[in-house]
Formats: sequence, structure tokens, C-alpha cells
Amino acid sequence: MIELLIEMFSYAFLVRAVIVGFLVSLCASLLGVSLVLKRYSMIGDGLSHVGFGALAIATAMNAAPLAVSIPIVVTAAFLLLRLSEQHIIKGDAAIAIVSTGALALGVVVISMTTGMNTDVCNYLFGSILAMNKNDVTLSIILSVTVLFLFIVFYHKIFAVTFDETFAKATGTKTGVYNMLIAFLTAITIVLGMRMMGAMLISSLIIFPALTAMRLCKKFKTVTICSALVSVICFFIGVVISYIYATPTGASVVIINILAFLLFWGIRFFKGSVQR
Repeated sequence: MIELLIEMFSYAFLVRAVIVGFLVSLCASLLGVSLVLKRYSMIGDGLSHVGFGALAIATAMNAAPLAVSIPIVVTAAFLLLRLSEQHIIKGDAAIAIVSTGALALGVVVISMTTGMNTDVCNYLFGSILAMNKNDVTLSIILSVTVLFLFIVFYHKIFAVTFDETFAKATGTKTGVYNMLIAFLTAITIVLGMRMMGAMLISSLIIFPALTAMRLCKKFKTVTICSALVSVICFFIGVVISYIYATPTGASVVIINILAFLLFWGIRFFKGSVQR
């Protein structure tokens, strides 16, 4: 096993992918707990489709993908939040409208420019080869920023997650912290898309949180467990992808599903024993 890991990390692109993957997985799992509890978990799926549309536009313009995608996805996150808060359109319907519209726009732009080639598949399903040195540097900076802001505003995020009405009554600016969660989620989605793909990135947000909730009950323990599960599943997924030459994103998702089933089985077994 050690020889395999040494062989894996002899490739520079794998080292870059693992570093960024660890950071993105950590960010996604921490935010995922709040998103799942607030029933905003599908916002990750919606924003990933917006990200695909943004990447398509960046490709057509021969521009830097992350530089184009980040402001567009952040804007979409604020728009979705605004629509939900104002009750103009219900949350799930707003996500469906924005995500399908962005996905359709991306497909049209690509079909009229580069055509449906391998790059499109990389955007949709991810590619471990998609990370260059500039992407890695920017991803590390942004991921560390996301983690820093989450830690600094942890208590406020906790407050708006569990009881937004009470938090507002105590003077907490809930709108600001909801926007912060949306902003951090948008950044994380864009960073993870290159590796996981638009179709699979939302799994990094949803599965670790749901898995941790099978056994943990407190917000803090769920958050910590979710982070550990996410990072471990990502690493195992990358190793399996390397050994069997399977797509990285899909491998990580499958490992996350197995982890969820394992935790669910442990919870079921513990419940049976206690009876």
C-alpha cells in the first residue's frame, strides 16, 4: 500500500489534485451541514449547473475559467437566496429555473463554438487532469478563505441554521449570514467543479452531512464528523480511481454512498441492540 501511495504521489498532477480535493471536500462538508439542515441542499446542484454555463462562456471567450465562473456563480447564489427570501418563487422552483436555464445556455454556447468535445465531458463529469498550477494556487487561496470565514462566523452560521427567527429576534443580521453561506457555497462549487464535474459536485455537499447525521446529533459533532468523512472518502476515491482507472468524481461519489450505507447500518444495529 505504501509503495502504491509513493507511486501515486510521484505524479505532480495527482499531488495538485489531492491538495485541492482535500480543501474543497473540507469546505463542502462544513457548508453541507448548514445547507442540509436549512433544506437548501439542492442549491449546490443548481449552482453547479450555473457553473457549467459559466465555464462554457469562458471557453468561448478563451478566458480563465475560474475568473469567469466565480462572479457568475456567486451572483446566481445571491439571486436564488433573494428569490426564496422574498417568496417570489419557491426555493426548489427557483433552483430548477436557474439551473436548467444555465445548463441549456452552456450547451448552446459550446455547440456554437468548440462543439461537444472532451472538454465538455470534463466539465460535466470532472477530470483529475483539469487542474493546472494557476488553478491550484487560486483554489488553495480561496479554499483557505472559505475555511477561515466559516470558523470566524461559526456561531452566527449555527444560529441562522437552527433557528433563524430567534436569531433575528436577538439582533443577528440573518440576511447577511445567509448571504455569507450562499457566497461560500458558490466559491466551493466552482472550485470543485473542475475535478468532480457539474453533475457530481453537489454530492460533496450532501453525502458527508447526511452520513454524519446518522450517528451524531449535535451540530458541532456533525460538522467535525462530516469533515472527516468527506476527506477520507475523497482520498479513498482518488486511490481507487488511480488503481482501476475510473473517473475520479464518480469514484468519490460511490465511496460516499458506501460510507452513508455503513453509518446507516451502524445506527440500525445500535438501535436494534438497545431495544
